[in-house]
Amino acid sequence: MTIKNDTGYLSGFGNGFESEALPGALPIGRNSPQRCAYGLYAEQLSGSPFTAPRARNERSWLYRIRPTVAHWGQFAPVEVPLWLTAPAPIAPTPLAPLRWDPLPIPSGQGLSFVEGVHTITTAGDAHAQAGMAAHVYLITRSMVDAYFFNADGELLFVPQQGTLRLATEFGIIDAGPGEIAVIPRGVKFRVELTGGPARGYLCENYGAALSLPERGPIGANCLANPRDFLTPVAAYEDREVPSTMTVKWGGVFYRGQIGQSPLDVVAWHGNYVPYKYDLKRFSPVGPLLFDHADPSIFTVLTSASETPGTANIDFVIFPERWMVTENTFRPPWFHMNIMSEFMGLIHGVYDAKTGGGFVPGGFSLHNTMLPHGPDRDAFEAASAATLKPHKLENTLAFMFETRFPQRVTPFAAGAAQLQADYLTYGAKLRRHFNPNQA
Repeated sequence: MTIKNDTGYLSGFGNGFESEALPGALPIGRNSPQRCAYGLYAEQLSGSPFTAPRARNERSWLYRIRPTVAHWGQFAPVEVPLWLTAPAPIAPTPLAPLRWDPLPIPSGQGLSFVEGVHTITTAGDAHAQAGMAAHVYLITRSMVDAYFFNADGELLFVPQQGTLRLATEFGIIDAGPGEIAVIPRGVKFRVELTGGPARGYLCENYGAALSLPERGPIGANCLANPRDFLTPVAAYEDREVPSTMTVKWGGVFYRGQIGQSPLDVVAWHGNYVPYKYDLKRFSPVGPLLFDHADPSIFTVLTSASETPGTANIDFVIFPERWMVTENTFRPPWFHMNIMSEFMGLIHGVYDAKTGGGFVPGGFSLHNTMLPHGPDRDAFEAASAATLKPHKLENTLAFMFETRFPQRVTPFAAGAAQLQADYLTYGAKLRRHFNPNQA
């Protein structure tokens, strides 16, 4: 048994990378030589059509002990009842905003990653490669001699409690609260715990791969900078042990037995890679004089649709930042939006929900063209606040935003954590109208 699993990272987003765990494992000047060094096999993993424009063409060459087809066994469908795929069964829910308390991490249950995913909403159609699903994961044990890959979409991990070790074909990624990690569709990996149990959010993107948004008039800097995204260095496992492989394909889970670890890539090069990002590296921009800018200025990653300017998914964060505008209501305003918003809180207090009820690990859904905005406490405090420069601290919230309506799953609709009184929070706003006083 040989394991070379050094941890380390390469810097940049969308670049062509290369990494080798053994010297000379990468062929020079060609992708598929007649004979690969060390007796390896060459295999290409393509994340885009072969004929995609160069700027959007995604592929990596993997030099591995066995090609993936040799890791294939007799696969049979298995039940993973709480992980659903769009279009999925939906539950009747009120025509109103919805919010949940954190799902508790179970004790006494050995939940690994696949069994620990709980789907909250689905949107679009995975078969048409459009839309997404929003999940919460609860993990109490590491995967041991067990591996997974998702053919339906890429996975965006947003840890809220506990650190995950993602052992992938390309190398090892460690991600904890305040960081994110992305695993492209088709990449095999194993999820391990490096400490205690873990809870977090998971966006399953059925559409175009996540990429950095255009900055437009902002220019060349701020928001998320490419150099801060980290891709793992090559690491490989040469382990001849009975193992299981689970594959999600077409909304169905299949599981089979294989005789070795499939994380056997000794070297690789390309731009279709897993990566991580520290959200503290995000540089917010905002208004400096008056008015409240749209939340799109906080976009970290976006998945484009066929309609220019309309995202399949936007991943948006609300981090620590300065508020300096004058004569302006500073929290998010009351609004109705063509996009639908799944929001989670990693730590602290969200500035539009200061009245309690939205706590770290919790989540909410404000769907397409349904009204939402600050709660009463946030509105009253912000309306009377002395408008001097103020820094929002100890806060990190995020949104999975999509152009599709998000449908609530039966599990989420029936969860004890669904807050029955949240849908009427707007009724608590006081009447202030006085026609005799401007």
